Amino acid sequence: MTKAPSIADIKSGFLIFLIALPLCLGISMASGCPPIAGIITAMVGGLISGFLGGSRLSIKGPAAGLIVIILGAVQELGQGDAILGYKRCLGVAVVAAICQIIFSKLNAGRIGRLMPSAVIHGMLAAIGVIIIAKQLHVMFGVAPHSKTPLELIAEVPHSMANANPEIVIIGLLTLFVALFVPLIPVGIAKKIPSAMISLAIVLPLALLWHFDSPHHYRFWEHDFELGPKFLVTLPDNLFASLVFPDFSALTSLVGWKYVLMMALIGSIESLLTVMAIDSMDPKKQRSDLNKDLFSVGVGNLCAAMLGGIPMISEVVRSKANIDAGAQSQWSNFFHGAFLLIAVTMLTPVIHEIPLSALAALLIITGFRLSSPKEFYHAYQVGFDELLVFLTTLIVTLKIDLLMGVFAGVVLKIVLDVALGRIKLATRVRARNRD
Repeated sequence: MTKAPSIADIKSGFLIFLIALPLCLGISMASGCPPIAGIITAMVGGLISGFLGGSRLSIKGPAAGLIVIILGAVQELGQGDAILGYKRCLGVAVVAAICQIIFSKLNAGRIGRLMPSAVIHGMLAAIGVIIIAKQLHVMFGVAPHSKTPLELIAEVPHSMANANPEIVIIGLLTLFVALFVPLIPVGIAKKIPSAMISLAIVLPLALLWHFDSPHHYRFWEHDFELGPKFLVTLPDNLFASLVFPDFSALTSLVGWKYVLMMALIGSIESLLTVMAIDSMDPKKQRSDLNKDLFSVGVGNLCAAMLGGIPMISEVVRSKANIDAGAQSQWSNFFHGAFLLIAVTMLTPVIHEIPLSALAALLIITGFRLSSPKEFYHAYQVGFDELLVFLTTLIVTLKIDLLMGVFAGVVLKIVLDVALGRIKLATRVRARNRD
């Protein structure tokens, strides 16, 4: 960043901070990590990665697209111990970040331009379904027994039947406000992020119902529990919350599987975001993909060493950054600076945020990733695209993200070869007839 920050960058940075705060908390918790981990990542992404350049208007931070990978790493590497899994996940993230730095030096930024779009959209749709499947149970205030995505979906009716009414009301109200406030044709509703308006409305309700103190209440002859475990938990001292990596998982193939997934999927998703943001840039400036990948790798290295989850160039916040009138990378820096101020001065307020409200916001994100429009778009492009899209989606839900992407890419290659041969045979037959 060579030029001084503008007022537009400061304003945009503040707006992105408002959007990022609840999303960072929600993404981190959905990933099986402490809430502060997502905040650390966004702060590093703003305060450090922004200075390394590459993309003028992209915002660096944790993303919903990596939830499945991080959660899988925490659960599989921890083997039932969430804290150990989190620390080992950090160790894996450090090595994945080093891989991203190496990728950038090997001119691997072009990977993003080569990845089949149907595979990417199928992967994101699967991630959206998994997010919804997990967060619905949180919004209902019920701990599910299942672990796999398909089992979690099957268990949704059970959680609905045993839902905690006050927690559900918080979640549904958050959903309603977040979805319908943007439709209000009033200036103030357009300027303030709907997520923050939602939280401002449900926070007093959580205080009224004493979420911050353990107790039980009766509703329709049933007994329900409320208490701090249904609220966000943040350390009172940011520096005391720093957690350092455990590299012991790197002695196993499972650990290296997650290194590969974090490095490849994180890089591809980040590069695709940068290309999408370039297309929206009012000045139509083209980003240096390798330089941006380097900045993400360095950011991930620093974040993981401090206890933060992996980051990418995130599309929702980056799009909002453009809409807010950002002029340079300084907006990314200020979004990180405002987050730092928030977690050092507003911790008591953040403590009062209900988990069901964050779950509702993540459900909206998940639905956008897996919207029916994505299925229809794949259908419009062609049957082969739809087949690749669905294969990636189904294999990801059934096995895991890496196998889903692999299956989608292999099928895409097979179909392209088969269609190429069919077209060649058709041309030969036509030439023989002539």
